Amino acid sequence: MKYLAYTLLAFLFIPTLLKSQVDRTRAPEPGPAPVIQVGDYKTFELKNGLKVFLVENHKIPRVSYSLLLDIKPFSEGDSLGYTDIAGELLGTATTIRSKDQIDDEIDFIGASVNTSSSSLSGSALKKHNEKLLEIMSDILLNPVFNQDELDKVKKQTISALAYNKNDPAAISDVVSDALFYGKDHPYGEVTTETTVNAVTVKMCEDYYRTYFRPNIAYLAIVGDMNLKEAKKLTKKYFGEWVPGEVPSKQYPTPEAPATLQVSIVDRPVAVQSVITVGYPVEYTLGTDDYIKARVMNVLLGGSDNRLYQNLREDHGYTYGAYSSLSQDKYIGSFSASTDVRNEVTDSAISQILYEMERIRTEPVPAEELEKVKNYLTGTFALALEKPATVASFALNIARYGLPADYYANYLKSLAAVTPEDISEMARKYIKPENCHVFVVGKADDIAEKLAVLSPDQTIKYYDVEGNYIDPASVKKALPAGLTVEKVVENYLAAIGGREKLEALEDMEVNMKMSMQGMSIDAKMYQKAPDKYRMTMSMEGNVLNDTRFDGTVGRISGMQGEQVLEGKQLENLQAQSQFMPELKYGELGYTLQLKSIEMIDGKETYLVEVFHPGSGTGYDYYDTETWLKLREDKIEETPDGNMVQTTNLSDYKDVDGILYPHQIDLIVGPQQISGTVDSIKLNAGIDDAVFK
Repeated sequence: MKYLAYTLLAFLFIPTLLKSQVDRTRAPEPGPAPVIQVGDYKTFELKNGLKVFLVENHKIPRVSYSLLLDIKPFSEGDSLGYTDIAGELLGTATTIRSKDQIDDEIDFIGASVNTSSSSLSGSALKKHNEKLLEIMSDILLNPVFNQDELDKVKKQTISALAYNKNDPAAISDVVSDALFYGKDHPYGEVTTETTVNAVTVKMCEDYYRTYFRPNIAYLAIVGDMNLKEAKKLTKKYFGEWVPGEVPSKQYPTPEAPATLQVSIVDRPVAVQSVITVGYPVEYTLGTDDYIKARVMNVLLGGSDNRLYQNLREDHGYTYGAYSSLSQDKYIGSFSASTDVRNEVTDSAISQILYEMERIRTEPVPAEELEKVKNYLTGTFALALEKPATVASFALNIARYGLPADYYANYLKSLAAVTPEDISEMARKYIKPENCHVFVVGKADDIAEKLAVLSPDQTIKYYDVEGNYIDPASVKKALPAGLTVEKVVENYLAAIGGREKLEALEDMEVNMKMSMQGMSIDAKMYQKAPDKYRMTMSMEGNVLNDTRFDGTVGRISGMQGEQVLEGKQLENLQAQSQFMPELKYGELGYTLQLKSIEMIDGKETYLVEVFHPGSGTGYDYYDTETWLKLREDKIEETPDGNMVQTTNLSDYKDVDGILYPHQIDLIVGPQQISGTVDSIKLNAGIDDAVFK
């Protein structure tokens, strides 16, 4: 009863007491910034100049090492890419160990080791600590750069470049850098197949000997180790590393354009526009502006902030829109970016510019600012839970010359940011009238509207490697009298001639395909008029078996068999047509000759191909050889339309018919590279094969 009485008293009177003391119509005043205890670290320097930072963490028996070289940017010229390649080759062999030995020893102790053009890192259990350091020091001090490994890395790099040429986001990154910094600045240089092919073993060796020096290196150690152990082991394994003079080059500081400039990379089959609005800025860690400007940018374009709310929530243009204010020791950048439907490209850009101008001219509400500061406070506090964060703080203090208590006072500095600071930072760093507005998209759909945004009503065109294209050659006129029918007939003549092609009855193609390091065997059977089968297997196990016998379509694999219906069956029926180019008209195809487009430096005729069953596709025919170089197919997905690209090259004669022996397929982020091993024509394939 006594407990019940106290409960009733609390229920009846406490709300009244609180109401008299708290004004619930006003948001509470923010409290003082929390005191943050940044984890401790210890530092020392070896005689060769290597600076070492130790963050002890004895909770788990593991140790991690991160070695960073503070290399100033420099131009790589006609061999651009050789520093990255040298970083990949580092660790493939030493004077003591082969690549297989290095890999086996790392695997045996359950460790991880990674290299790059300016870093070396490794991690292992404490009991394997010395073995890990032995391997890492061997990689660092005794590397061997082999031609065979170089050839492998060059091939992988060129393959990645080929994919990037078809990825709008990758194109945007490459060309944006070229626009922001200029192609004569290290940050604006563009790696190409030509520059990669120019890389030699000697270049990699010279880069290593010149820049891998302890006097510009920082080593962060995190884990189950004390200072005495750290000094002993780093001296033992890195003490013999020889210091040396490292070159340092100066470059003009890139600047934002004098006026707003609109640029396009034309992608004729693009169903979306990738938009970037940005420019270079002088912005670096540790300046008085850094924290205030970071808050300003998060407010403008952080997760669920102004750009996101405007373009996604208010207008429904996109799934997301964000901005970044990237700091760099030498030159940073601001950019705002999003992906939108072609038809709203100009509207989305207008809203980005509107938000950039609004944050410069309108005072920021205190509540909105507090929300952002609370978010940044939370992310900072969470990051402190990781010992590696403390190590990165230590490296930043050393590299940027920050005060020793910079991070200890970080939240105090964050809490002190005012609406006036936001306006000041926006006026300094946000430049809607001095920016590059850059779009990767379909020029036919967007160029006219984008020109209106330009002060001089003009647009600059660039290719996928950031090279300026003369406006007079952007849309070269089609030859007088050339029709789509002539293009197709010339293609048929180029690969063997209509008479020879019409005599074909069946075809069997064996291919080797590679995807994400996996090797896949593929076998395709086709028989006139419309029978088709494709099997894909790995190490003898069938991954996929697609069949069409002229009536019924099936797909079978590890998940069983499915009989196709509806749209899937229509797509397979269209795909199964044997040499459809011979009879486009009677098969119900509609063709249109669109334009002349550049594909990997070659002029091509772009032909739009539509079929009621399979939808819209685009074929590219070389204007000189008439061979088909590419096929683009618009695929419908739950997330919207997507372009599937097939690149065709290395045509070889097979019984008088030219057939591409290199077939590379790009679907979203996936790239599948296919090499034809053998082709059999008119082999008399039995109908049972397609059942």
